[in-house]
Amino acid sequence: MQRTAAATQKMTSGPVHLGLPEPKGGCDVCGAPARGRETAHRNGDLSKVSDVNGEMCSHREDER
Repeated sequence: MQRTAAATQKMTSGPVHLGLPEPKGGCDVCGAPARGRETAHRNGDLSKVSDVNGEMCSHREDER
């Protein structure tokens, strides 16, 4: 399969940065994991960071 220059450019444009879920103000259920996520990020444990992001998103969905 031959690729066009435009297709190649799209594939090599770099990573997408989606941002992190943020805790709601005053919510200890969100705040504690967010602090643990910061520690995991400093220690290079990106798997834990991802797990905490999932937990925080699930918690926010439960509140709706």
